[in-house]
Amino acid sequence: MDYVRLGSTGMKVSRLCFGCMTYGTKRWRDWVLEEEESRPFLQKAFESGINFFDTADVYSIGVSEEILGRAVRDFAKRDDIVIATKVFQTMSRRPNDRGLSRKHIMSSIDASLKRLGTDYVDLYIIHRFDPDTPIEETIIALDDIVRAGKARYIGASSMASWQFMKMLGIQERLGLAKFVSMQNHYNLIYREEEREMLPLCRAEGIGVTPWSPLARGLLAGSRKAQTHRAGTDAYMTQLYDHHAEEDAIIDAVAKVAAARGVPPAQVAISWVASRPGITAPIIGASKPHHLTDALAGIALHLSDEEIAILESPYRPRPVAGHE
Repeated sequence: MDYVRLGSTGMKVSRLCFGCMTYGTKRWRDWVLEEEESRPFLQKAFESGINFFDTADVYSIGVSEEILGRAVRDFAKRDDIVIATKVFQTMSRRPNDRGLSRKHIMSSIDASLKRLGTDYVDLYIIHRFDPDTPIEETIIALDDIVRAGKARYIGASSMASWQFMKMLGIQERLGLAKFVSMQNHYNLIYREEEREMLPLCRAEGIGVTPWSPLARGLLAGSRKAQTHRAGTDAYMTQLYDHHAEEDAIIDAVAKVAAARGVPPAQVAISWVASRPGITAPIIGASKPHHLTDALAGIALHLSDEEIAILESPYRPRPVAGHE
């Protein structure tokens, strides 16, 4: 496993980030793996040299954090692991149990730390932009969390580039802890982030950890396989519209993969990981080959000709993933 700096920080993370949304309770989503099913995947990730793990308070409404916390205690040393968790999404029907108000952020970090069984997280991420809360309120609360030692660094997730730059600018002006990472929607089917967000992150020294590098499994061939998650994931229909352009990209991945003699997932992961400014794609695993393919994918080197084949079918599309 190779390790790289997260953006302009001195913290080293593995070239794959292991996403834990898949692990929790089926009461949240019926495709989720319960803890007993999850632990072999987490153990394998630790053994493979992955040190970067991503979860969120909303994943299984806290159960994902609990499962990851117990796995870290059982299979690894806390100081060797980089734990990222997130805040923003609705956790209950209570009016203040959502968003990026100071009240919610301060309550949420303590709840996440308790569930994870640790006194700090390495990276605390705002899961989305909150238009209902003043930016200063949010970023001062995040700065206080860093100063209190509850988070080593802070990051952000999918939003408009102008929103992210505005937040970075206010952090700079007020001398507050700055975002060091951006977790955004990026894969061969969805490349709109190349217009502004990715150049912004490169210019500002922000690490990029793309989510859904396999486009919810489409780039791994799950459309034909009709996986259980593909058939029940309502958010997938918001992200991908199944138009001819998507099919052409999926076919291009399959073509390059067939010529290489590798699964399509390896090609799709390789492409994302090799793009300028990308730190570590976030991958999930619900079957043994998912992690195997991801590990092989970051080691796979694509030629310029193969990259041209993969990229040529793309056409501009509406922004998706900021919801």
